Order: sequence, then C-alpha cells, then structure tokens
Amino acid sequence: MKLRINGEWLSVPESIGSIDQLLEHFQLDQRVVMVEQNETILQKDSRAKSKVQDGDVIEVVQFVGGG
Repeated sequence: MKLRINGEWLSVPESIGSIDQLLEHFQLDQRVVMVEQNETILQKDSRAKSKVQDGDVIEVVQFVGGG
C-alpha cells in the first residue's frame, strides 16, 4: 500500500490497518506524536479506530525537548 507520509510517498505492508499499527511499524508508538490523516488531526484515543487506506496522506510530528 502506498501512503504519503510527511510529504514522501512510501510503501507499507498491506497488513497495516490502523494509524496505531502504522506508528508501531515505524517504531513511533512509544513517542509523543501528533498525527494528521487526510487533513484531520487525530486524537490519541481514536488512532486504533482510524483505518489506513491506499493513498492516504499522513503527517506525523514528534515533540522534542531541549534547552
């Protein structure tokens, strides 16, 4: 399946069915991130229910602390 993730078209396994699974695939499931799917910001508790489909546009923003 092809997804546009942070502006880049990437192929991901067809077995990925939700945003939660997508984050796990990219090892981002343990990080604080904001996810936008097709121009809609997702709440953290809705990621497991948000289905991923071929051609979706996903933006993932990580929060980084510093000083």
